[in-house]
Amino acid sequence: MNWTLEVVVVPVSDVDRAKAFYADRLGFAVDHDTAFGDDVRIVQLTPPGSGCSIVIGKGAVPQMPPGSLRGLQLVVPDIRKAHALLVERGVEVTGVQTIGENPHPVPDPLDNVGFVFFDDPDGNGWAVQQISSRG
Repeated sequence: MNWTLEVVVVPVSDVDRAKAFYADRLGFAVDHDTAFGDDVRIVQLTPPGSGCSIVIGKGAVPQMPPGSLRGLQLVVPDIRKAHALLVERGVEVTGVQTIGENPHPVPDPLDNVGFVFFDDPDGNGWAVQQISSRG
């Protein structure tokens, strides 16, 4: 039996601001933006190439303090290109960091161990890791 992670709820204080950040700055696809009256709104966004989406919203999503989610992680085949793209799109991102070391030789020394980090406008924390074999 396959068990797939399909959605992660990301707590935000301003749905429109968060939607703009994830769609315009990070390039996530807007799958849907649905409102049920004035008090319920659900926005689902998916990173390019991902099988897992994020959901932001109000009313119908679990109550969590905005900015309280840490440790979200994206994987890219080239961390240098990802870093340049994030900087170009105005995301405040760390420089490329090497965390740990590969137990076996790999074609690119940043595979598995190259990371950058950024926060969304509410402070939810993201990591981006290079794993070129998934690209």
